[in-house]
Amino acid sequence: MTVSDKLKVVNLPNGETLSYRVRSGGEKLLLLIHGNMTSSKHWDVLMESLSPEYTIIAPDLRGFGNSTYHKRVQHIRDFSADIKSFIDLLSLKDFSMAGWSTGGAIAMQFCIDYPEYCNKIILLASASTRGYPFYKTKDDGSVDLSHRFTTIEEIEADKGRTLPMQALYDSKNREGLRAVWNAAIYTHNQPEENRYEDYIDDMLTQRNLADIYHVLNTFNISHLDNEAAKGTGEVDKINVPVLILYGERDYVVPLQMTNEIIEDFGGRAKAVKLVNCGHSPLIDDLKQLTDHIETFLQEGSDNRAFTG
Repeated sequence: MTVSDKLKVVNLPNGETLSYRVRSGGEKLLLLIHGNMTSSKHWDVLMESLSPEYTIIAPDLRGFGNSTYHKRVQHIRDFSADIKSFIDLLSLKDFSMAGWSTGGAIAMQFCIDYPEYCNKIILLASASTRGYPFYKTKDDGSVDLSHRFTTIEEIEADKGRTLPMQALYDSKNREGLRAVWNAAIYTHNQPEENRYEDYIDDMLTQRNLADIYHVLNTFNISHLDNEAAKGTGEVDKINVPVLILYGERDYVVPLQMTNEIIEDFGGRAKAVKLVNCGHSPLIDDLKQLTDHIETFLQEGSDNRAFTG
């Protein structure tokens, strides 16, 4: 099924405006939450390939795509609150949610904050329940594992990751962004050229890079404290079926982080390794990804569609 590039918008009570894409379908509803350096645009191949029995809605998070960024986010729950306002304004009920990378942390926080809304969550190459750590870079370019950042100011001044990536954005360096994605994400397959160019256009819409790094670094719903944040233990509040999908050679979210999610859910989540996939199974093996998602959603599922 073809996904239209025509975006709809909704004005949130907090003054932000979220844009979103809809793929019409049947009575089952799936909400897609994108990750860092992307927007709803990057979900296009999955939205096109999933069974027509699903109606799919994919918002652009605050600071991405065509959505506004009037107020800086300070915690993952800021995105969770945006999504809550979004679904209330669209009268969405009885849906499943899939979060990719940073979107996985947002999906988990949403289910913690608003437990009556989502029926199932899919964590695709997700950030850990213990956050995504950001460390100081030594003068020789190596990572100083003894110095984890704790403040937004440290992350904004980081010469190892933030400043170089922000420079690519500021200079609209398309080839630089392509090189980063080819090295870290599209390490096996790459999108066809026209789609790849659209994805780079999409990357350049982001206005909150350092803020995303900070909220990922300080996210911690586990029972374990770290240098950046005390564990809240809120992972125990997620009581819906959870599917953890991870690529066997993900260079962005290492296996250690996936194992942290598995451990913190304590046997309450199903984990599936995506064979020969990296951080973007959507491009590496779309059929494998789609099959696992549809199988999980069909297990005792009765998610009704958005009709507004």
